[in-house]
Amino acid sequence: MNLKSIRVRLTFWYTSLLTVTFLILAGTTNWLLVYTLSQDVDASLNSVAKSLIEQARKSSNPFFPPDIDGVFRRFFGYSPLDRYFQMLDPTGRQDPQRSRLHTGKLPISPKVIENASKGLPTYETLEGLGKYPVRILTVPIIESGRIVNMVQVGMSLKNMHETRRRFLIITLLILPVALLLASGGGWLLARRALKPVDNMTEAADRISAEALSDRLEETGAGDELDHLAKTLNSMLGRLDSTFKQIRRFSADASHELQTPLTILKGELEVALRSERTPEEYQGVLNSALEEIDRIAHLVEGLLLLSRADAGVLRMDKKPVDLSQVVKEIHAKAKILADTRGVILRLDHVEPVSMLGDYERLGRLLLNLVENGIKYTPAGGQVTLSLKKEQNGALIEISDTGIGIPLDEQDQIFQPFYRANEARAQGEGGVGLGLSIAGSIAEAHEGRIEVESTPGQRTVFTVFLPYQNSRKSPM
Repeated sequence: MNLKSIRVRLTFWYTSLLTVTFLILAGTTNWLLVYTLSQDVDASLNSVAKSLIEQARKSSNPFFPPDIDGVFRRFFGYSPLDRYFQMLDPTGRQDPQRSRLHTGKLPISPKVIENASKGLPTYETLEGLGKYPVRILTVPIIESGRIVNMVQVGMSLKNMHETRRRFLIITLLILPVALLLASGGGWLLARRALKPVDNMTEAADRISAEALSDRLEETGAGDELDHLAKTLNSMLGRLDSTFKQIRRFSADASHELQTPLTILKGELEVALRSERTPEEYQGVLNSALEEIDRIAHLVEGLLLLSRADAGVLRMDKKPVDLSQVVKEIHAKAKILADTRGVILRLDHVEPVSMLGDYERLGRLLLNLVENGIKYTPAGGQVTLSLKKEQNGALIEISDTGIGIPLDEQDQIFQPFYRANEARAQGEGGVGLGLSIAGSIAEAHEGRIEVESTPGQRTVFTVFLPYQNSRKSPM
């Protein structure tokens, strides 16, 4: 048995709590029992005293034991063997003609005399008169406003003590049985309550990085464990998606790196097989340099994305004139647009200043503009505009290109993802441009939204909040 298991601990705490509850209940019951029995004894003694006082007023004859037995039996239901009765004069001395004691003389305390002088009864519990304490009631007999006698009645508390002792014995006998049953019941309840956890544990053991599509069974009860299963399934879904993205990212990155490396290696091997003219060597070196630039560009993009995912993408934020960035990107991209027969139009540009990284923001816009030019047929148009909003700057890059299907719009910002239409057109690129643009926008606390109609147009909207003074991650 694993003493550290939740099942054992729940059983222990359940049993401990029940033990404490049982002891408190037993203690309270014992107190109530003693209190109730004491009240019953006092009430019965008071009734006996009143009855004897009435008899004393009616007759001057002494009381005989049978009379006392009848009185005690009437109010107690039985005649105690250890019963006491005596009649006293106002000074507290015993009246030998009218007293009947079981044994000896009852002591009279100054408190009894004082209370009797005030016409008050006195209850006392005396020790030493027998094996058990004796409960005594002293009641003054008042006639014509003065005390003529005092009546004392008493009885041993043997029955009360015996009743209490039997109650304690029964309680002590019941306690271990109750705790044993409680422990067994607690164990069974804990086992039943934690059965779904055991099932989830077994299911979780079967789930690995290669089998993240498996899910934990949900009971549908709507309880805490069912909520836990739903939460874990949701987490497994996110992990599955992340692992798939990582695998796809690794595969795509390997493929994109392998192609230029293979070309580079092949060209160098061919160049080394035989003597070449200086011009031929220069051509090979230029081709190799192009492939190295391609690899460097790819590695730079991957590094930027990895830093962005890790939250350590460095942003050198300074006051930036966004209108100047937009105009500069328009001038750079116009050369590419002209070579492809696409019209690059600069629409209304409002002056906007904000904190940002000038170089990164330029790359963000250039990636979006180049993406629009690349997928817009000759004769089409790409429009770039900048508007000043209340909370930030709004940059729009719209084109009249091939568009993006609705079911692919949520995926275009994933690394290496390229829409089916883009692949069909055979356009170059590795699918990192939009991912990099999205990462740069997020690093500026902004966002990029896309709206597209396949075959007609696509609009990328970049929102950048200004006065972003929070420290940039290093």
